[in-house]
Amino acid sequence: MKIHIATDHAGLELKNSIRDHLKAKGFDVTDHGAHEYDALDDYPDFIFPCAHAVAADSESRGIILGGSGQGEAMAANRVKGIRAAVFYNGPDEIVKLSREHNNANILSLGARFMGETEIYDIIEMWLNEPFAGGRHEKRIKKLDQ
Repeated sequence: MKIHIATDHAGLELKNSIRDHLKAKGFDVTDHGAHEYDALDDYPDFIFPCAHAVAADSESRGIILGGSGQGEAMAANRVKGIRAAVFYNGPDEIVKLSREHNNANILSLGARFMGETEIYDIIEMWLNEPFAGGRHEKRIKKLDQ
């Protein structure tokens, strides 16, 4: 599976760890930045290229990070065909439902609220959870119109 990943300065260290972890597990990962720490960088500069890449390839997924993940998800969701779900530590069921019911193709993570070990478990769960389809399919089509 192709995975696109991006963050601003707030998630840089964690993004790099996630990227390396996913590559070690055999995923094809494209890193859209940030590539160096700049406290004044702007998350849309990295999130938009990531979201456009995911939207262009329905077989790929995206993982984006920020301090809370909220602004990053808002940016990604402006791209047609993107369904970004936010997770910053809470019930794991949220991650499962984002895939099962909403077919989320981008997971937006709050880097300031999660540690490295727990984030790997959440990402694995999210990557492995299938979309249920059925009654949820028509809702997804409405979102993507």
